[in-house]
Amino acid sequence: MSLSGLITALATPFQANGALDPDGWQRLLHLQLEGGVHGVVVAGSTGEAAALSDDEYDQLLRSAVKTVAGRIPVLAGTGLSGTAKTIEQTRRAAANGATHALVVTPPYVRPTPAGLIAHYRAVADQGGLPVILYNVPGRTGCDMLPETVAELARHPNIVGIKEAVGDVGRVNALLALRSPDFAILSGDDGTAARSILSGVDGLISVGSNALPGAYRRMCDLAAAGEREATEAWDARLEPFHEFCGVESNPIPVKDLLRRIGIGDGLRLPLLPLSAAHHAAAEHLATDIGALEALSNH
Repeated sequence: MSLSGLITALATPFQANGALDPDGWQRLLHLQLEGGVHGVVVAGSTGEAAALSDDEYDQLLRSAVKTVAGRIPVLAGTGLSGTAKTIEQTRRAAANGATHALVVTPPYVRPTPAGLIAHYRAVADQGGLPVILYNVPGRTGCDMLPETVAELARHPNIVGIKEAVGDVGRVNALLALRSPDFAILSGDDGTAARSILSGVDGLISVGSNALPGAYRRMCDLAAAGEREATEAWDARLEPFHEFCGVESNPIPVKDLLRRIGIGDGLRLPLLPLSAAHHAAAEHLATDIGALEALSNH
C-alpha cells in the first residue's frame, strides 16, 4: 500500500471512567473513512500508547484492521526505548494485522547515530513489518539527522519517514532521499501544506482526527500543486493547527473530539484541557461541520 496523502494519527477515545470507548473508536474510524483519509495510525503518541495495556493495544488494532478492511494502510505505533522490546511490539502489531510499523526514535535513551542505525536495522530485519521511521525530537530527546536517514533508507524494509521537524532545510534534505520505495511524510500540521507543495508525499496529522475531510482537501490540493487553493485551505485550518499545540498533544484535539461526541477524557499523567482554552475550543468546534461540508465541494 502506498504511503501518501493524509494519514490520521488517531486519538484513543476513553469513557468517563477511563476505560476504552469501543463505540467512540468505531465512530472515529468511520469519520476518518467518510472523510477520505489515506491511512490511519493506531497507538502512536496521539493515541496515548504509553497509557495502553497490551490487551487494549491488541483490541484497538484488531478493531481498526477489521473496520478498515484493507481499504487503507493501518500503521501501528511500535517504537519503545529498547530494541528488543520494539521488535516484540512490532511483531505484536504484525500479528494483529497492521500493514506498517511507525517506529519513533527510542525515547529518553538518546542513542548515537550509529546506535539508531543498528536499532532500526534490527527492527526492520526482525519485526515482521515494513518500518516507517519517526523523528520527533521535542518528545524523545533524540534528533535523527538526514545523514542517518540516508543510511537507513537503503534498507529494503524501511519504507519511509515521518519527520516532525518542519523547517525548510530539513525538508529539503529529506526530499533528496525520496524514491518510489521511500516516502517522506510530514509530522507537523502547521508546515505540511508548504512541505507537500515542495514534494513531500503526505501528512500524518493530529488535527484530522476532528477534520478529516478538510485536512484531506488541503493535502490533495498541495499534492496537485495548486498553490493558491492550498494556501487558502491552510489558512482556514491554521486556527486548528495552532489550537492542537496549545497544550501537550493529544489534550487539545481530544477536547475537540469530545465536543463532537467522540470520547471523554485522557489518562494520567495527561489532564483535560485547561479552562483558559475552553472558549477557543468551543469556537473551533462550532466551525468543524461547516469546514467538513465545504471540503466536499
